[in-house]
Amino acid sequence: MSDTCREFDLSVTTVRELNQALHEQTAEPRPRLWRAVKPAGAHAIGCGLNSPLTLEVDGHAGYYCAGMNQLATVIIHGNTGVGVAENMMSGFVHVKGNASQSAGATAHGGLLVIDGDASARCGISMKGVDIVVKGSVGHMSAFMAQAGNLVVCGNAGHALGDSIYEARLFVRGTVADLGADCVEKEMRTEHLELLAGLLERAEARCKPSEFRRYGSARKLYHFHVDHAGHY
Repeated sequence: MSDTCREFDLSVTTVRELNQALHEQTAEPRPRLWRAVKPAGAHAIGCGLNSPLTLEVDGHAGYYCAGMNQLATVIIHGNTGVGVAENMMSGFVHVKGNASQSAGATAHGGLLVIDGDASARCGISMKGVDIVVKGSVGHMSAFMAQAGNLVVCGNAGHALGDSIYEARLFVRGTVADLGADCVEKEMRTEHLELLAGLLERAEARCKPSEFRRYGSARKLYHFHVDHAGHY
């Protein structure tokens, strides 16, 4: 096959056919460009990719777009439904619009960039992924976040970082309130440098000095009767 773009029109072919063709590229790991046009909010576009190809989705995508991604670059020119980049292991997912609930849920690695806003539970149980939201995030974002970085260039909703472990949260705007065991922390030089790199990769035009850092107070790691009311 040539390295030219291969296009699938999802108004006449199925997502299953698209995904099957994409999965067959694991035998030839060289990057190549794919386009899915007229997605009309279809679910599970580009799930389970496991080679360094690039998939562009020309329109809005439904649930779990780019879920379980490894190595691939997935660019969505529109909004996405629940669970975009859910359980992503590596690679790059870029949402040019807004994202619904649970963006980047349980993701272990890679970079997820959302140009607009993300709804509730963005980064829930994240396990090493980097997430940059250029807009705002909804309530319960980074709930039980274990590792990785969540960068919010706008505002954060209620219960940010509830029951957080060791993920790092950076918020430029206001935070409605913090969840259980989540506290504001000092922004040290290493955090400013880390944040600067993430903002550069996401092409977000913000200054690291404009952000505040949040993380775990480490009081809920082990049960203690004095903290029982926070569980």
